[in-house]
Amino acid sequence: MHPILGERRRLVIYLLAFLLVGLLLVVGLRGGSTWLASIVFFLPLSVAYGFISLSAWYVCRAFPVHANARPGNIVAVHVVAAAVASLMLVAIGFAWATAVDSLADLEAGRLFTEQRALLFIIGALLFWLAAVFHYLLIAFEASREAETRALELSLLAREAELKALRAQIDPHFIFNSLHSISALTSIDPAAARQMCLLLADFLRETLRLGSNSRISLADEFALAERFLAIEQVRLGSRLQVTRDTDPLATECLVPPLLLQPLVENAVVHGVAQLVDGGTIRMAASRDGSTVTITLENPCDPDRSRSRGVGLGLDLLRKQLTTQFGVYDAVHANEASGQFRVEVRLPAVTA
Repeated sequence: MHPILGERRRLVIYLLAFLLVGLLLVVGLRGGSTWLASIVFFLPLSVAYGFISLSAWYVCRAFPVHANARPGNIVAVHVVAAAVASLMLVAIGFAWATAVDSLADLEAGRLFTEQRALLFIIGALLFWLAAVFHYLLIAFEASREAETRALELSLLAREAELKALRAQIDPHFIFNSLHSISALTSIDPAAARQMCLLLADFLRETLRLGSNSRISLADEFALAERFLAIEQVRLGSRLQVTRDTDPLATECLVPPLLLQPLVENAVVHGVAQLVDGGTIRMAASRDGSTVTITLENPCDPDRSRSRGVGLGLDLLRKQLTTQFGVYDAVHANEASGQFRVEVRLPAVTA
């Protein structure tokens, strides 16, 4: 559909522009005729020619301006199109002048006869002006469509990247959990069975919440605590957990399984490697438009360094960069046998 006819606001502005042209014709081409005759003749004629000039859009679409276009062909087509449109303007002008004189003796016919040649020239100029306008409109529409397509492709790429990151995070956790269950099977079958039940509940809850792009931080902490409950079956009293959260912070929305790689690292590469175990401290606070999540765990300074910790943090950084566009959301440091991770995110609420 024509971009001007498809939007009422554009059509009104377009016709007002031709009405202004009509007023200029009333002043410039009135000659010896009365003001009333000039107004009655030129204003409706200008509006009618505005609709005729809409055909320039189809000519511009058929002969677009691009790098491989032939300028000679485009000029020739627009010369012919302008001539045809001007002839239509002259024909309508003659018919309108005849109709006006038949209804009222305003001598519109004489006005038309005096200005017929000039009317033809003005009609051609107006058609070319309309053609330039339509070329600009086509370029604008093409630019907007390109931006829309680019945005859609960006969203699709973003969604695909998130799914890929999730696909890396989820199996990483499941493999670790199955490994823990396998270790308990020969040592404590009852604990292994309890751990299987807890894992099933955790996975069921993960599937329920994971279908959402964002969940509340309160639900995310609940998922983390379910995972830690599974690990407490294996580690017993060696694993302690404390939580200090601000109610304003827990209302904020975060990606599902945001804390999963953090609590995994805290257990597997921290508490589990200490003979006496230790306490994992989780906290969340909100400061204006930023929510800060902190997780701290004891670690063995002399432990062998593995890639697991770096991989989990790297996946988390990529996930947050993709979803929030924040490149420095995750900060990790180790000092005096304590490993601390701080995640800062925009405070987004439902």
